[in-house]
Amino acid sequence: MSKRDELIAKYAADLKDKCGVNADMDLLTKVTIGCGPSIYNADASTVSGSDDSELATVKNNFLIKKLGLSDGADLDKGIEAVMEQYGKSNRNKYRAVVYYLLTKHFGKETVY
Repeated sequence: MSKRDELIAKYAADLKDKCGVNADMDLLTKVTIGCGPSIYNADASTVSGSDDSELATVKNNFLIKKLGLSDGADLDKGIEAVMEQYGKSNRNKYRAVVYYLLTKHFGKETVY
């Protein structure tokens, strides 16, 4: 099993255990690949739900640039809903899981 496959399995377990979501493994794999090498970096592989600058980066680089969504209050509400679903007290919010949940939240699976 490759390192990436191990991470995808870990993300799927996180989705099931912490978010109550049965992952679409095909989409999760594509989202994980889309994260690039950041998934192998301890700091870059996670998202801080309480860091406004990090959430702004998620909004600009992922929601607007990658998913092609228009900037607006609904993007902030979507990020807030995903952070709530993942669990605000959960310290390790994996970037790939957050991106997967955001992709599902906004119905943008076709991007992948």
